[in-house]
Amino acid sequence: MQSHSTRPANHGQQVDFSTGSIRQNVLAVAAPMLVAQVLNLLYNIVDRIYIGKLPGEGALALAGLGVCFPIVTLVTAFANLFGVGGAPLCSIARGQKDFAQARKIMANAWFMLLVCGVGLTVLGIAFHRPILYLLGASADTYSYASDYLTIYLLGTVFVMTSLGLNPYINSQGFAKTGMLTVLLGAAANIVLDPLFIFVFGLGVRGAAIATVLSQCLSAIWVLRFLTGPKAELNLEWKGFRPDFACIGRIAALGTSSFVMSFTDSLVQMACNSTLQTFGGDIYVSVMTVINSVRQIAQTPVMALTDGTSPVISYNYGARSVPRVRQAIRFMTQLGFGYTLLIWGLISAFPTLFIRIFNQDPALVEAAVPSLHIYFFGFVMMAFQFTGQSVFKSLGKAKMAIFFSLLRKAIIVVPLTLILPYVAGLGVNGVFLAEPLSNVIGGLACYITMHLTVMPELSAMEREKAAV
Repeated sequence: MQSHSTRPANHGQQVDFSTGSIRQNVLAVAAPMLVAQVLNLLYNIVDRIYIGKLPGEGALALAGLGVCFPIVTLVTAFANLFGVGGAPLCSIARGQKDFAQARKIMANAWFMLLVCGVGLTVLGIAFHRPILYLLGASADTYSYASDYLTIYLLGTVFVMTSLGLNPYINSQGFAKTGMLTVLLGAAANIVLDPLFIFVFGLGVRGAAIATVLSQCLSAIWVLRFLTGPKAELNLEWKGFRPDFACIGRIAALGTSSFVMSFTDSLVQMACNSTLQTFGGDIYVSVMTVINSVRQIAQTPVMALTDGTSPVISYNYGARSVPRVRQAIRFMTQLGFGYTLLIWGLISAFPTLFIRIFNQDPALVEAAVPSLHIYFFGFVMMAFQFTGQSVFKSLGKAKMAIFFSLLRKAIIVVPLTLILPYVAGLGVNGVFLAEPLSNVIGGLACYITMHLTVMPELSAMEREKAAV
């Protein structure tokens, strides 16, 4: 791979992580990332809002989309494996001024994103029918799920490229450019959705077509920036050969984010199939709505932790321990305050959030008590996100993977399958599994982070002072 000379550090809108206030550094990255993640959320949220409004079939169509969630989440998991996995390594290499290594990480990540994208497309389309029934589709909702999923999967390579490479723009300090990546696609989706769904009369298929076209635009934007003159680290293929040792390091760190998304997929599958057994299609629709509300609620705290990650990674690589500590402290305080606020709002105004997606009286009646149960103790998610972010930012792959598995695979999935049979809880048992996992998993992750990371930072500080 060709090695370029180091470019000056001060590019246009680039944030310098080595100087200035940590709070300003974090917010300078997190604010555009928040906008970007809200816009990214609109890709699927807008689909659900419009589909939920289809005359006479909104609730069933919404359930059909809900059945597709585990597959959509799985695609995101593979994008995170090589996107979120490689970006902290790229930031650490930048902090060490090893720009050749940073470029190498990015090129190998994109290679794997393309390989996984093609593989998921072929396998998903070939086996979509048995998969959808396994995920909780019924005879009434299968046609909606099949129409959406088969078209969505045709755009998997675009999704992998836009989601998987955008973290490499953010890791270089170009948060506003990363925001524009998602703005372009989300704006296109908002415009194209009603056109394809209602004007062309394509319904669920129209929503999928609009999403694929929008992701294609985002992918083109990302590639244009990373191969252009404004990027500090360019994406290069000249003389490229896969470096499987490098890919292994990326995947090892990305496994944490992969596991988080993959276990999300497992949880959604367990929820949909169990709710289909105990409550039928109406409760699959309820879970679709609640998942949508959860995504809205957790997006700002995810943007905060994702925005703090490159700041922590860079300063860890530069051995600036006080700045690492300040970033962790600020992330914890702001995350706790936000999750406490949003929990209060959802508890006080549940119907307001539910009616964004569907106004069917039966669905609203079933969703309100379910929403209260599901979001109880939502504030504990701040500790989970903070702990996970610190482990990933410092390259501690094993710890990040363990706590991803603990909360979802070890706690939520078994509880989702068992609690409905306990004391006649039924569908309430499915919704109760989430708050229990938030408390147990969130506290375990954050306490362990403090007990392991803080002593290491202190040792690093003493070592630096002794030199």
